[in-house]
Amino acid sequence: MSSINERISEVVTASGLSKTAFGEKLKVSQQYVSKLVRDGVPSDRTISDICRVFHVSETWLRDGVGDMFVEMSPDEEISSLVGDILADAGDTFKKRFVSALAKLDDRGWDVLESLVNDIADKKKKD
Repeated sequence: MSSINERISEVVTASGLSKTAFGEKLKVSQQYVSKLVRDGVPSDRTISDICRVFHVSETWLRDGVGDMFVEMSPDEEISSLVGDILADAGDTFKKRFVSALAKLDDRGWDVLESLVNDIADKKKKD
């Protein structure tokens, strides 16, 4: 059975982020992430943060039992995305995009739906 350190390493790899970017999401340093992957002992808070931020099963992370990721409903995925966007302090494209979506009226949503359908149809043809 793998150790919690190996499982944390798997989460880092699965995230597709560098250790620096992974640490930034958790508000810890790259050095701390490296230590956790190597032989560190994560605090309960760090475990909780990894699970919350990366949607990892706490049982899997602590004990290696079950699936790595927690299945989320579409509503939970949307809530998580919006929470991540709101937590970002910068003026990011994601934040500006969601803000623009929030201002759409029914006509705007119809136009957007038509555009998305056109893109999907083009993608199917390619």
